[in-house]
Amino acid sequence: MEKYLSVIAKCPIFEGISFEEISAMLSCLQSKKEYFEKGSYILQTGESLDSVGLLLSGKGMIVQEDFWGNRNILSEILPGQIFGEAFACSSKNVLNVNAAAEKNSWVLWLNVGRILKTCPTACEHHNKVIRNLLSALAQKNILLNEKLTHMGQRKTREKLMSYLSSQAQKSGKPEFEIPFNRQQLADYLSVERSAMSMELSRLKSDGIIDFDKNRFKLLQTR
Repeated sequence: MEKYLSVIAKCPIFEGISFEEISAMLSCLQSKKEYFEKGSYILQTGESLDSVGLLLSGKGMIVQEDFWGNRNILSEILPGQIFGEAFACSSKNVLNVNAAAEKNSWVLWLNVGRILKTCPTACEHHNKVIRNLLSALAQKNILLNEKLTHMGQRKTREKLMSYLSSQAQKSGKPEFEIPFNRQQLADYLSVERSAMSMELSRLKSDGIIDFDKNRFKLLQTR
């Protein structure tokens, strides 16, 4: 586990906690490491969950799939990020989403009951983890609301512009990379890939954006 300490320390729930304190806490939180091959499910709809997942390496996606296999991408998972925390903390914690491995991945599972139940000594670093977990839950809620803002736009062009505008604002500059390929972006925005590709080409022809694969640049139109 030592080689992953720097990744674990980047995780939002361990913010402000030293390597030494993290090492001491991992056994207390009943942590266990698990490997997932590219293309496999880390979590599946219908499963129950009592642990928070922390991605140590690789990449994952949180995806909703309906009965017919239509996909709606909710978010990506990168090393140092947690997932499944809302379901693990809920008393009714049956999953309605899948977590899929986009690359070969290692995941660290942290027992949420051990996180929420403070130590008998009420150590300060454990209290920090609880506060950080609450903050992480709030941040995920904000991201989902942001996705709803994009999807609430009526047309594919408007959805694209809403999403690309938010990515530019986050990066603080008009040129940025997005974490999705074309199919994943279409799934994220819940639009047809072909229609989305046509709109991207139109936006480029209209001088509103420029792009090369997943790198975009928003252009001034005045």
